[in-house]
Amino acid sequence: MLATLLSATLNGLEGCLIRVEVDVAPGLPGSTIVGLADTALQEARERVRGAIRNSGYEYPPRRITVNLAPADLRKSGASLDLAIALGILVGSEQVAAIGRWAVLGELSLGGELRTIPGLLPMVAALAHRRVGRVVVPRDGLAEARLASRIDVAGVASLAEAAALLRERRGRARSLPPRVELAAGAPGEAESGGSDGVGGAACDPGPDLAEVRGQMEARRAMEVALSGGHCIVMIGPPGSGKTLLARTVPGMLPPLDDEEARLATIIASVSGSGSLTKLIRTRPFRSPHHTISYAAMVGGGPHLSPGEVTLAHNGVLFLDELPEFDRSTLEALRQPLEDGQVAISRVGHAAVFPSRFQLIAAMNP
Repeated sequence: MLATLLSATLNGLEGCLIRVEVDVAPGLPGSTIVGLADTALQEARERVRGAIRNSGYEYPPRRITVNLAPADLRKSGASLDLAIALGILVGSEQVAAIGRWAVLGELSLGGELRTIPGLLPMVAALAHRRVGRVVVPRDGLAEARLASRIDVAGVASLAEAAALLRERRGRARSLPPRVELAAGAPGEAESGGSDGVGGAACDPGPDLAEVRGQMEARRAMEVALSGGHCIVMIGPPGSGKTLLARTVPGMLPPLDDEEARLATIIASVSGSGSLTKLIRTRPFRSPHHTISYAAMVGGGPHLSPGEVTLAHNGVLFLDELPEFDRSTLEALRQPLEDGQVAISRVGHAAVFPSRFQLIAAMNP
């Protein structure tokens, strides 16, 4: 039997609608995923098999073929786990789906649903394609609800997602016994930050009024921030260059609605933490001088945004400027001139926004 579900994946900062087609046919037991899936998606076969069995369902001993359409778009990440698992349950006639839902989420071997990076742009892409309802991990429900014009439902497990989508045929089997030895990762917090990102509240840093001395440097910093000019501070160690730079977040105005929406999408794609509301504080990024070229401008196997994009509509502070690699500094030319950076990889191409203000410090 053929089952088709809607899901989404990331391409740069944008979500892309993916149609997950699952064919459960007679034949030798086995599973195949086609449609330019990366390593994380190829490994979804094992995650889905364990999640289905540990959720009280039967993994069908048949020939299972999963097609991810469009076939010419490279897919990455684990956002399609839930769609593949539900497709197998529908295709094997263990679940009768009712309505038209889109599903997003990563599965654990126990059937629990985990949140994924880039949940907000994926849900926004589904809303743009006029998908009415979407199922997301419960931990990412607040972030998904930041997207408008779509009904969002949060579930904690594969069993809850299946119960939400259908009327179960037959009586549900009891869950197999399991032993829980790890309750959670160390350092996980439930509280949300004041800027909309989960975790401890963001420290605004020292206030410029608390800085004593360096009147010329303070005046230059005020003029640079008022006009959006780049600035380089040159002085001996201990003269207060880094301290002045740390006062910048407290002097910057909040983001407007469109800038806050884009900043929230960038934070979602970068995996900064669980988001509960739009980010209104302007970003302030201070990478170490050992940062690589790809980490500065973005790239990698999944075309992740770099520091220049994370600092979009904010400030990029480079301490110890001469210590940075020359190729890394040369890579800042296009972002500073054009306000964006274009990255091309095999099968991937993306344009990231990167309109930021550069502040640097160095010794004589």
